[in-house]
Amino acid sequence: MKAARRYVLGVVGALVGIWAVATLGCANEQQQKGHELYGHYCSHCHGESGRQNEGFNWSSMPDPKPKDLTNKSEMATLKDNDIFNTISRDMKDTSEGGDVIGDDDFAVPTMPTFKYTLSEDEIWAIVGYVRGLHDMKLEFKVEERKKELAAALQTAQGNFDQATKTYEAAEKQASDEAEKKSEALKKDVEADESSYAKELAAMGQAKKDLDAAQAAMNNFSTRPGKGTSVARPDLTVKPEQVAKMVELGQRLYENKYGCNGCHSLGADGGKVGPALDRAGFRLNGTWIYRWLKNPQAMKPETRMPALGLSDADAKAVTMYLGTLRAPQSEAPTEKTEAPATKAEAPAEKSGK
Repeated sequence: MKAARRYVLGVVGALVGIWAVATLGCANEQQQKGHELYGHYCSHCHGESGRQNEGFNWSSMPDPKPKDLTNKSEMATLKDNDIFNTISRDMKDTSEGGDVIGDDDFAVPTMPTFKYTLSEDEIWAIVGYVRGLHDMKLEFKVEERKKELAAALQTAQGNFDQATKTYEAAEKQASDEAEKKSEALKKDVEADESSYAKELAAMGQAKKDLDAAQAAMNNFSTRPGKGTSVARPDLTVKPEQVAKMVELGQRLYENKYGCNGCHSLGADGGKVGPALDRAGFRLNGTWIYRWLKNPQAMKPETRMPALGLSDADAKAVTMYLGTLRAPQSEAPTEKTEAPATKAEAPAEKSGK
């Protein structure tokens, strides 16, 4: 009996050990991913350790500067979801008369969103790493979230399949009734579409729900803009609308998308990306537009995230950047982060 008991305990212990190694391995993998992503996308402003004035771009940024991520007394007031929603959000126009900004909305333009750049799983990895900077742990159950999304997709698929069957049955019944009337009246009678309009609408809604569930599942593990190319834009603007469009572009540049947090104009602005004083000389309008819409499609390793610009906003910012034509500087030229392609070569080959 003792030998049997020792054997059972040994098996149980081995299983627990395997589970612990698997769990720890998964956690370590997630932590490593978070560390790498934070280092690439966040450390230049927040610092490798999360302290103020540690990142090389911190002192160059306009106010408000990035907060101290090691300050546990402040960071502990934020839930995991609060940090996630700060990293993954839609940008707000903070100009007077701009977007309506609620009390709970985070609307600091110079803090970019990664909603359109990273997968949900990657953003949770960053949240977990940030938690470690102030000696806390991620409490959000990422694996459970993945399971919930998979279950929601399965449910949505089932609902769509059932709605489709119901619609097809109703449509067939209407068609059969029309055929009987045609035989009785000796003339063609169209099926009464109103008799299955409710089923058709239900199937349409079920399809929308299925598409939403599929998108949520895809976005959990796949980067939103991956493999997405941007079509050539129509950048024509009526002469009388140019000034207004440029003014809007400047407002969006500064107060919605916070471009000045990473790019400089003269002595002002950040230094993560290239200076844009001479963007009107150096960069082609079509290239600028495509870059603004999806930087990773043109240069996968770039630190610049896709900020969710609408077509109209991308056009306005492109128009504004086209007006930036500062005199040639005698300072040493710098390599731009995203050189133009041969097909869309910049108008000037010199530096900034």
